[in-house]
Amino acid sequence: MNSAPPLERTAPTLSVVICAYTLDRWDDIRAAVGSVRVQDPPADEIVLVVDHNQALLERAQRELSGVRVVPNQRRRGLSGGRNTGVAASRTDVVAFLDDDATAEEGWTARLLAPYGDPRVVGVGGFVRPWWVTGRPAWFPPEFDWVVGCSYRGQPRQAARVRNFIGANMSYRRSELLAVGGFFDAFGRVGSRPVASCDETDLCLRIAARDPEAVLLYAPGAAIRHRVPATRTSWAYFRNRCYIEGLSKALVARRCGSGPALASERAYLRSTLPRALARNATRIRRPGALRTIAALSGGVCATVAGYVVGSVRPLGAPALSRGPRGAARPTTKARP
Repeated sequence: MNSAPPLERTAPTLSVVICAYTLDRWDDIRAAVGSVRVQDPPADEIVLVVDHNQALLERAQRELSGVRVVPNQRRRGLSGGRNTGVAASRTDVVAFLDDDATAEEGWTARLLAPYGDPRVVGVGGFVRPWWVTGRPAWFPPEFDWVVGCSYRGQPRQAARVRNFIGANMSYRRSELLAVGGFFDAFGRVGSRPVASCDETDLCLRIAARDPEAVLLYAPGAAIRHRVPATRTSWAYFRNRCYIEGLSKALVARRCGSGPALASERAYLRSTLPRALARNATRIRRPGALRTIAALSGGVCATVAGYVVGSVRPLGAPALSRGPRGAARPTTKARP
């Protein structure tokens, strides 16, 4: 008797979730949506989640045809918006694109391709910085994570990773639901980074649930992330490093310091020493001394944030300033 022919594996369906909070980014939001619309294969749906901004919600519902526009039904902030997007989605895979980013050609195809392997539960891509006023001469590429972009030291080819950069990531929807989604005490509230690393916390919980699950970094799935002039100052750089350290401490307390800090240990042992050595050999070049200062200062600010986060009560408001000057609590995210 002839055996039945093998069943063809169909491509997973895809929702792209974009979270937005301000009309000031209206042109960016339209560009983000437009970049998804021209993808091949097309996304099955685009979901725009508006974070407690009625004027933006009404304008988006009125002017963005072919987009499901929904209000954030969860806690105010990025994590609550992402969870709302997951709940509203109706597809196999949910991808997240920042509202100030645009997907490059082939983005959906390269995100979806690895899901042919059932072990792959998430795929993240490359985040290319678009410096509106040009990259500052002192800004080290090893610290591009400060502006939410891929950084020197990440894998250059497809590789299994601990976590993704939040501006460009995707997951099987069933996996997001199984682990309870994003932890909504993390993530930005408007432009304020109350605590970041919600994607790190999520990925660690996915790995803890199933150690065989694969989170795959696919650098070919690229986006371009807008970096405005306001993110090119030393004050922003220092504060963002501090918030990163604070957030990593909170993640370590939730998930254990072993997995939570594995990538950071490799970064400190390998990536940063190479960056310091490279700039030391170019000490006479313009900006080299300032870059070395940024590398050293960035590490110090991050460590300071980690120390504060290690002793700060869980659930207390994050600090809006870095280690210098009087630190002020940010406004707590409201349900």
